[in-house]
Amino acid sequence: MNRWSFLLLWLFCTHSEAQTFELRKEHDSLYWLNGWRLPYPIYQFQTGDVDGDGNEDAMVGVIKSTRFYPEKGRRLFIFKQVNKKARPLWMGSKLGGILEDFRYIDGKIRALESTTDSLYVVSDYTWDSFGMKFDHYIIKGVNKETATKSFSQ
Repeated sequence: MNRWSFLLLWLFCTHSEAQTFELRKEHDSLYWLNGWRLPYPIYQFQTGDVDGDGNEDAMVGVIKSTRFYPEKGRRLFIFKQVNKKARPLWMGSKLGGILEDFRYIDGKIRALESTTDSLYVVSDYTWDSFGMKFDHYIIKGVNKETATKSFSQ
């Protein structure tokens, strides 16, 4: 076997292995994701290929404050897997509006968000080399019930 055949075999074997994420709860405000400590309450956990590289990523919804948003709120962290360990891909402090919930659908992150004028939007976000980028609204400027129905479809 020549050097290139060996390299292709190695790439196939190391990249064809199914990647799995395990979220383990120690108590209400301490979780572990494949060795990564998450010292926050978690409201959502999903997996999917967010960045389009063919590998599963973990999307974790945490409740925490940030340097720029000192009030506790729902945030979205995205992790990739390297050598079976979770490594941050994006640890966002904010998407567009006030994040209520999210889900992974069709290669995008769909977000249910409230606005400062007490209305709601459902938006899709896509990966853009460093983080999440607004793609389009599914619905906007509606009440919570209408937005929740649209988000759940």
